[in-house]
Amino acid sequence: MADASRHKNHDEIAKRLRRAGGHLAKVVAMIEGEAPCVEVARQLQAVYRAVGNAKQALVRDHIDHCLDDHALKERSAGDIKAELAEISKYL
Repeated sequence: MADASRHKNHDEIAKRLRRAGGHLAKVVAMIEGEAPCVEVARQLQAVYRAVGNAKQALVRDHIDHCLDDHALKERSAGDIKAELAEISKYL
């Protein structure tokens, strides 16, 4: 791994977020085009789920990254525990 802060799934997570961003832009267009509120709400829920899924993937990827052999050798158990407690708030 060339960059220790870059996790193996960052590219996939970024791809998900770009797709959600495009979807959100379409929702804005729906609102500006006066689409029915139920349809807009349904599409907003889909964007919300997509962003939530990307967030969960990022947090889980970070946890996997923090618990790999390399990280365990270079950091104290207390540091790792504190970081896991911090990031788990976002699950």
